[in-house]
Amino acid sequence: MSAARTTSLTGRCECGSVRFEVTGPLRKVVFCHCGQCRRTSGHYVAATACATGDLQTVADEGLRWYRSSEFAERGFCGTCGSSLFWRPDHGKHLSIMAGAFDVPTGLSSREHIHVDDASDYYDICDGLPQYPQFHDDLWEDNEA
Repeated sequence: MSAARTTSLTGRCECGSVRFEVTGPLRKVVFCHCGQCRRTSGHYVAATACATGDLQTVADEGLRWYRSSEFAERGFCGTCGSSLFWRPDHGKHLSIMAGAFDVPTGLSSREHIHVDDASDYYDICDGLPQYPQFHDDLWEDNEA
């Protein structure tokens, strides 16, 4: 995974029962419009990603995991309900909801995925690339 951001960042859920730190490279933010992301977040999701070993939980008493598909699970705070992580079973990387990071993040946006599943109450008009579904090179950063 190419680095979009490589310095240490911290983040947390709304109530602070889950706090984390990322010390490695982060992918640019991807906006996912799939039905699962919309239902678990209340809107589409904005997420970055890191290598699994680059995320350390500082506090995890509220952290809960939900098996959301046959290949991944979602991490959230069982106390306040904040959506925090998406973890595929292969364990190579972990997606982190961009809004969970403390600011400033230094992150930038990359693209939209699953736009064929986007809801009808909003338009995507920010000029970023749009993909109908997931694509294989999602975890590689495209600096262009």
